Amino acid sequence: MDQLLVIQAIIMGLVEGFTEFLPISSTGHLILAGSLINFTGPKAEIFEIVIQPAALLAVFWEYRVKIAYVLTHMFSEEKARRFATNVIIGFLPAAALGAIFSSKIKAYLFKPVPVAIAFIVGGLVIFWAEARQKKAGVARIQEVDDMTALDALKVGMAQTFALIPGTSRSGATIIGGMLMGLSRKAATEFSFFLAMPTLLGASIYSLYKERALLSAADLPLFGIGSLAAFISAFICVRWLLRYVSTHDFIPFAWYRIVFGLVVLGTYYGDLVVWAHK
Repeated sequence: MDQLLVIQAIIMGLVEGFTEFLPISSTGHLILAGSLINFTGPKAEIFEIVIQPAALLAVFWEYRVKIAYVLTHMFSEEKARRFATNVIIGFLPAAALGAIFSSKIKAYLFKPVPVAIAFIVGGLVIFWAEARQKKAGVARIQEVDDMTALDALKVGMAQTFALIPGTSRSGATIIGGMLMGLSRKAATEFSFFLAMPTLLGASIYSLYKERALLSAADLPLFGIGSLAAFISAFICVRWLLRYVSTHDFIPFAWYRIVFGLVVLGTYYGDLVVWAHK
């Protein structure tokens, strides 16, 4: 296997894992990272689709006890049934809009400048959400099990903004949840649970559409990228759960804004030759 491809696969896997569940946009980082290391094109796109479920596997592992409880009790206990229903309700808006608009979004927005702008706008929204929650005081919902179907629908609607690359799926759901009255912990955990059907469904749908690009010769590369994505996502999920118990998301807002400005500056100043330019 080409050594450069191995290095590129590891880098992209790490980028996927470390950014998928933080409010900083994994899609945006993958677009920019792929552009910087010249890992672009149809093969790169299918690679990014394949490694996403590997990052998601870290969430399944972290919440394996909760998932097992819900699956074994959702037909016999109201609490488990309500939780499963809420996840399905939260998943549906993004699934519907994604199926309709995904091709057009990829054609026009999967480029450095739109991604950079989405980074900056997302950072400003985080500042607003944090200021709003501090002013409101104690959040209305402290645990995900206390959410109603309407709460889940509102967070699901917020998740649709993540169809814009650079917005961040986790950022849209976490910050959207906070704006709807969820605590940081509840919003973060519900974001993890929403990731399960959303990312898995999107990956299956995308793989089916791009099945002609799949090749057995690429399996070693997929394996390397997937392993890197799983390990980095596992580390990130564990860290984020500890972080939100005592910290706010302001550092992520600053990161998004600075990162977006750097991308715009390098683009218009011709300091970096972006592959998508």
